[in-house]
Amino acid sequence: MMEQQLSADTQAILLLCGHFGKKSDIKPLTVSEYARLAQWLQIQEMRPGDLLDTSSAVKIKHIADKTITAGRLLALLMRGGALALAIEAWSNKGLWVISRSDSAYPMRLKKQLGQAAPPIFYGVGEQALLLKGGLAVVGSRDVDNQIIDFTKLVAKKAAQQRMPIISGGARGVDTEAMLTALIHGGTAVGVLADSLVRAAVASKYRDALREERLALISPFDPSTGFNVGNAMARNKYVYTLSDWAVVVNSAYQEGGTWAGAQENLKAEWVPLFVRQDKSMPVGNQKLLNQGAIALDQNSLQDLTDLREQLSQLADTKPQQVTESESADYRHDVKTSVTTEVSEQGEIDDEVSEKTIDLFNVVWPTIEQQLVTDKTEQELVECLNIEIKQLRLWLKRGLDMGRIKKLKKPVRYVIVELDYDTQPENQKSLFG
Repeated sequence: MMEQQLSADTQAILLLCGHFGKKSDIKPLTVSEYARLAQWLQIQEMRPGDLLDTSSAVKIKHIADKTITAGRLLALLMRGGALALAIEAWSNKGLWVISRSDSAYPMRLKKQLGQAAPPIFYGVGEQALLLKGGLAVVGSRDVDNQIIDFTKLVAKKAAQQRMPIISGGARGVDTEAMLTALIHGGTAVGVLADSLVRAAVASKYRDALREERLALISPFDPSTGFNVGNAMARNKYVYTLSDWAVVVNSAYQEGGTWAGAQENLKAEWVPLFVRQDKSMPVGNQKLLNQGAIALDQNSLQDLTDLREQLSQLADTKPQQVTESESADYRHDVKTSVTTEVSEQGEIDDEVSEKTIDLFNVVWPTIEQQLVTDKTEQELVECLNIEIKQLRLWLKRGLDMGRIKKLKKPVRYVIVELDYDTQPENQKSLFG
């Protein structure tokens, strides 16, 4: 089992934005809602992790937003028990979580998308690959031999020159590109729209994950199934993680490949190359007419330095974003994607790197329930958790002197504490 360590910021962002695999009356924040909350936090000179502290309660009550109400925020932040169980389940499957406040979060994506960058990425595999850029290879699910040959050639070239392949992991071109790169000793990043939990244990990825040559990520709940909206939404992440992109084949005015290419041409995230030959579909020709750069199989075969020659063909250089650039929460609230990142060094790294004992995530919620005495069964029903896990947490609470055990019948109740003398790491918004 892989132990999951969370920064205070990531813990708070997960509570606010995570779905935890089940439906609820309280809807987690969307990407746009979290962006507005991030702006509010900036004005208040707060970080996400500060929302877990008692002192933030007063400020939360004064938030003014048409959909982000104080009651909704407080309800989301009260989901500590569900969060702990979700983290345990993800960890058991080898999954990890990063937020926009973590240094592992890809800065190039945050720089390109600004507030549209997803607050959370779930993933499995080598996190460092998210910071390296590379070549996006995309195309439709329906392929023929010519399409497969071109895809394999470009992926093999990239692998031989240590360029990561970045794709959406869908059937057809996406998967063919990733697997070809891995077969030839290269690396790959798959940005999945669904079923991350299933992909994490797929036999075709097992060796590459073990060898730290592959990362699979998703901004959506790891257990979520296929959804057309999610498939469309993830396109921008494939492009903005990359230095260049190649469209192998695209339908015209329909499908995710066309939609993603249109987004990239409009936003100009990265240079766009399109396969050109006599059998190419109408979509490819239309993209070339709109300014994409032609790339034919013979020219590709002759390329000896893929990085340099792609840059020359595009008359541009790849983004100079290095792995040493650390995460800066304040970058989340910038309104321009071209904002310089020179402020990053001013953030205290200890704040974003601080880890939290999962007990401290869950305990405030249990404590809230124990304002009045309750039996174990009543707590199980209130918190929707397993009784074995509850008993472990109750025992720890008893050992800490936070609760006391009553008899006839056996029940538990909070011990009132003086917060002036309470240990700092036990203060909570919910206690």
